[in-house]
Parts: sequence; structure tokens; C-alpha cells
Amino acid sequence: MPRASELTTKTSGSKGGKQAAPKPAAAASQRVYLGILQGLEQNRLVPGQRLIETELAIEFGVGRNAVREAMQRLSVRGVVDLKPNQSASIRKLDLQETIEILEVATELTSLTVKVAASKYDEKRHGKAFRAVMDRFAEFEDMRQPSEFSRTRRQFYRTLLSIGENRELQRLFLAVGVHVIYSQHQSYELQQIRLQAFREIYAAVCANDTKAGAIIGRQSVERERDFIVRQYAAAN
Repeated sequence: MPRASELTTKTSGSKGGKQAAPKPAAAASQRVYLGILQGLEQNRLVPGQRLIETELAIEFGVGRNAVREAMQRLSVRGVVDLKPNQSASIRKLDLQETIEILEVATELTSLTVKVAASKYDEKRHGKAFRAVMDRFAEFEDMRQPSEFSRTRRQFYRTLLSIGENRELQRLFLAVGVHVIYSQHQSYELQQIRLQAFREIYAAVCANDTKAGAIIGRQSVERERDFIVRQYAAAN
């Protein structure tokens, strides 16, 4: 599932409705926050890996308070485990935790596709949506998990943008799919996901809300079934 863009809000005292620049502390925390997520995408960080506060402060050129704030945000998103008197670590999911997350993701994805299908307008959304699918086509046969992950996030951001439902966007942030994507990056699973994106794209462009809801649900269920089979084969 995708990471939504951080929105900058207007301040009541700004002139001409200009957007306020982020405060330095917030910008520092954001740098760590996005850096950790990017590290997961690129396999520089792996589930179970410890995150040393002092090392992160040096790596990102920020203070330790900014690191702590980022860890709190990542914990809320289910990416990082925080325990008293221990270093934070990248969350490592067992099978049951994975299934529970995907159960929630199933419902959210179904709703997201349905809402997008109801709001899709070719003139407003067609160019951006096609650009994402073109990007998938560029590396369809390439085994580049990080590139696929970035485009996957863009795909879901585009769906959420088409749907224009702010509450749905907020809920997406709360589902801890980042670790699932990090733990399960096989080429076979990438192809399953890619086929699902094509089916979702077709349903949304056709404004077919019924098919969209079904396809959205099935896309996550197929992913879940594949992961369950992988666990069974490994054990």
C-alpha cells in the first residue's frame, strides 16, 4: 500500500494565502522519516534491524530529538517497534500479523478503487494515471524492487487523488504495509501485483464501481494467498 504526500497547510497570518514554510525541527524529522522508508524500499534496511539513534542523527545531519520524533511517527505507521530501554528496530512481521494487516488493506483497497472509479474523469485524471501505467511498463521484466515500489506508491497516490476522499487518504497512512512490501519482494509477487494494477486501472477508467470494488479486494487477497503459500513452503 502507498505513502501519501505530506500536505502543507496555510497559516492564517500568511500574506496572499502563501503556504508557510515547514519549521526547521519538523523538516529535520521529516528527513529521517522519509529516509527510513526509502531505506526499506531499497533494502538498505531490513525487518528486525536495529536503528541506533546516534547513528541516525549523524547520517541525516539532525539532532536526536528529530530522530525520536521520526521514530514515533514510524511507530504509529507500524514500520518501527519501540520498546522501553531498547533501540528502535524495523518491525518484523510473523504470518499472523501479516494476514491481519492484509485483512485491513483488503477492505481499504476495495473502497479506494470503488471511490476512484466513481470520480474518474478522463480530462482531469487520464494523463497522470496513464503516466503511472507507462512507468510500470518500462521495467515490467526488470527485477528492480525499489523502482517497482516507488511506482506502486505513485499508483496508489494517484488513486487516492482521483477519489478526493481525505479520510480515506488518512486511513491509508495508518496501515503498516511498508514492512510487508519490504519482507516480500519476489519477482513472482511483483508480477501478481502488476496484473492487479492493470485490472484496477481498467475498472477505474471505465467508471465501473462494482468491478472496481471486487478487483480491489481480489488484488490483496491474491497477494495474501501467495505469501501464505511462501510461509508454508518455508516451514
